[in-house]
Amino acid sequence: MTPTILFVDDEPDLEALILQKFRRQIRDGLVAIMFARDGLEALESLEQNPHVDMVVSDINMPRMDGLSLLQKLQEAEDKKSTIIVSAYGDMSNIRTAMNRGAFDFLTKPIDFADLETTIAKTLRHIEMLREVRRRQAEAERAHAALSRHFSPELAKRLASSGDGEGIEVQWRDVAVIFTDITGFTSLVESAAPETLGALLNEYVGGMTEVIFAHEGTVAKIIGDAIHVLFNAPGDQPDYATRAVACAHDLDRWAQDFCVRQKASGVNFGTTRIGIHAGSALVGNFGGNRFFDYTAYGDTINIAARLEAANKQLGTRICVSSSVAEAASNFQGRPVGDLMLRGRSEPLRAFEPLPHDRFDAPATAQYAEAFARMQTGDVAAMPAFAALVGMHADDPLAGFHLRRLLNGAKGIRIQLD
Repeated sequence: MTPTILFVDDEPDLEALILQKFRRQIRDGLVAIMFARDGLEALESLEQNPHVDMVVSDINMPRMDGLSLLQKLQEAEDKKSTIIVSAYGDMSNIRTAMNRGAFDFLTKPIDFADLETTIAKTLRHIEMLREVRRRQAEAERAHAALSRHFSPELAKRLASSGDGEGIEVQWRDVAVIFTDITGFTSLVESAAPETLGALLNEYVGGMTEVIFAHEGTVAKIIGDAIHVLFNAPGDQPDYATRAVACAHDLDRWAQDFCVRQKASGVNFGTTRIGIHAGSALVGNFGGNRFFDYTAYGDTINIAARLEAANKQLGTRICVSSSVAEAASNFQGRPVGDLMLRGRSEPLRAFEPLPHDRFDAPATAQYAEAFARMQTGDVAAMPAFAALVGMHADDPLAGFHLRRLLNGAKGIRIQLD
């Protein structure tokens, strides 16, 4: 774009002189020149021509002098780089001009070689500022896009790199969390749109804050379902531990949310959570125009299947053995060997437990009953029956008791 300069001077001969001196640059499209006779006319011209890049202004002019114009220009949102022209030796005005934000100054009579050099320097400065602003705007747009997926600190770090480092498509070992809400379809069909929108926004917002607190990455949000990654894009050696801790906090937040909604007369469903760890293809799959940081592979599918398995098991959180084995000081109880849809081999699954439940006597009773069921001991059925009798609110124990009553043997569980 051709730079445009506004000359502000009340001398009648200046316009012809400037046009003569810059005729070659004007002819070649290197610069465009405009004129105003005083500060007020200059302000009017700038209002009509906001594309003006810089101003060259005399000081002594009628109606509004150059120093008053300079002050107005510096108060504007779009501050114009300004060169002030003053009589030789008028240091008082020159100091005032520099203090008010003049980019540079020239003395009269004008040395046109000096004027050309000063204009060239000023235009380079303007272009540099534009480039800085452009980069800042790009960084802000990148940060806004990244903030949908990553915790604030990680989003800031990725945006500042500016070259896509860390988000390129690659195979990574990750821990994957899938969450979903029971009965959400029924809620969609029965709730008013404004009610549903507010509910879902509050729910997703709260769950995302929990995820970011554990420095997890939100790979996707599809309706009520949230897909979370750990150990991507940055390295997190304790990714399995983080995933389990995050799942517990998500579970607590979601339960509290349900209680609050019930008090308001809204039956908001239980959040189910599945976690698996393994290798996945991770990165930005959005092409050149969109940002879509997500993951693909069998690891992702298994985490989704484990989330769905909670419905039959009666649990809220279900994790694979790869997570239980990799997480530090994992506290939980075995669920069984699940036959997941699309897999020919069983997958050992666990229910992670909060500290108070893990240390409770009922957990030891469950472990004993599960061990009996694993070895085919007929005493497993009365052991689970006794557990359910004492702890009717234990849906997993009730699930195994029903299996045994229906003739199931061992710990292999065929899921729908």
